Amino acid sequence: MSNESIEKKSFGIRDIVLVALFAAVTYLGISALRIPLPAAVGAPFIHFGNSLLVLAVLLLGGFRGGLAGAIGLGLFDLLSGYASTAPVTVILAFAVAGIVTYAFHLLKHTDTPVNIFILALVAGASKIVLEFLHGLIELLLGGSAFGAAIIGAFTSLPATAINAVSTVIIVSVLYFPLKKGLSIFDSNKGVSKA
Repeated sequence: MSNESIEKKSFGIRDIVLVALFAAVTYLGISALRIPLPAAVGAPFIHFGNSLLVLAVLLLGGFRGGLAGAIGLGLFDLLSGYASTAPVTVILAFAVAGIVTYAFHLLKHTDTPVNIFILALVAGASKIVLEFLHGLIELLLGGSAFGAAIIGAFTSLPATAINAVSTVIIVSVLYFPLKKGLSIFDSNKGVSKA
């Protein structure tokens, strides 16, 4: 096993610091600015947490970025009256992280502006689909008929759609400046890990 593959599997102080930093920024990104919207399922709101999750995934790698996003989003849920949804939030964060990581792998880890835009679109679309499925399952388990559950889950998506659009914009604009800023942690190689 080469030193490079050992380094990728280890979780050192640098990784702990960056995961904690991105978790804190994600928490702040969701708690500092949120605009509640009415919905049939849950209490959705517009926020920047998903954008920061995707940036963490692209800059720290799939697992580390997913962990940072899951911690930040999960802590927000726990501390802001949404504790009952925290487990689902953590699962969805890791699901989005996995999807973005796989898409980045398909793009051969090439972080051109077009590829970053595509990855942000993939992240936004996957979040919409996952939230729709979550709402559908929640309504079906609550006793709704299938047709009513589909309509209810669909009507709960405006905040998610707005968050998806903001994810595309924010990730496309902030990825390269953040990558350059984080390069101080990696003197020998680029930071992009997803």
